[in-house]
Amino acid sequence: MTSIDDTLKEMQKYEKIRNDFYDFLDANIKKSENGQFDFSSSPTLDAQEAYANFFKLDYQARKLRGLLFEARDMK
Repeated sequence: MTSIDDTLKEMQKYEKIRNDFYDFLDANIKKSENGQFDFSSSPTLDAQEAYANFFKLDYQARKLRGLLFEARDMK
């Protein structure tokens, strides 16, 4: 079984990757007056870069999901 410390480290990695993903969006998509991303006024994103950022986030989320299921003895 994975230790609590190792699980916490994976959660911290997830948070960092999530923040990096939002930093990527912030750098490439303007926000409207209400603070939401305004996709209509933004240029097209680099699909390869967007996918690379999303893939990191998704991979870490799936990894963390497995650890949390293991911690709760779920299948």
